[in-house]
Amino acid sequence: MNWRKLESLDQLDSIDAASHRVPVAIFKHSTRCSVSSTALDRLDRNSGDDLPESEIWYLDLIAHRDLSNAIAERYGVIHESPQLIIIRNGKAVHDTSHLAISYPALKRSVAESV
Repeated sequence: MNWRKLESLDQLDSIDAASHRVPVAIFKHSTRCSVSSTALDRLDRNSGDDLPESEIWYLDLIAHRDLSNAIAERYGVIHESPQLIIIRNGKAVHDTSHLAISYPALKRSVAESV
């Protein structure tokens, strides 16, 4: 995966702006959770060059819990971990969590929001 690291609140404005051009995915990862590590591994291991044009962001929510809270508030999603959120036109159009996170599901969700 070609991850962009989400590390500051200012980047949420960039995500909103980008989401008007392409779908944006945010993967919220807990570095202390085995289920989250499994979801991350499934994304990385199965990723390919067939993902529709998009931006893919990675958030270490242990290091940046304030960002995780800001994402929940800004996009109206309940905080979960791990969590994959698709943003389009500044709004969350899809979110999933735990072992429902997979590369095929990411690809499908991005394609549906194009």
